[in-house]
Amino acid sequence: MRLVILFLISFYGFTTVAQNSKSDTAKRPADTKIQVVEAACGQCKFGLPGKSCDLAIRINGQSYFVDGTNINSHGDAHAPDGFCNATRKAEVRGAITGKRFKASYFKLLPDLSKKPEGN
Repeated sequence: MRLVILFLISFYGFTTVAQNSKSDTAKRPADTKIQVVEAACGQCKFGLPGKSCDLAIRINGQSYFVDGTNINSHGDAHAPDGFCNATRKAEVRGAITGKRFKASYFKLLPDLSKKPEGN
């Protein structure tokens, strides 16, 4: 009986420790201020080097690839309003490290140029 109880306690301990903690860049950390920037595909819209489509932002005329989120986390990049076809506004928080932007928060803002359907 002791062995069964010990096994159950151990099993419970292992399963609670093994839970994945999901990293979510949509939570607002308090480390730096939020900026509204342009966001798009670095290669298709901002002319950054590379062969694949990667998320980038433009701050004060300078473009940076983004770490901490990716281009497919915000919808289809090749849709008419996707990052490869349109430059969108986004709220970001993070730091520029070298030639990359390390995002601790990234929120794509609604596309206000879209007309509501049904009118």
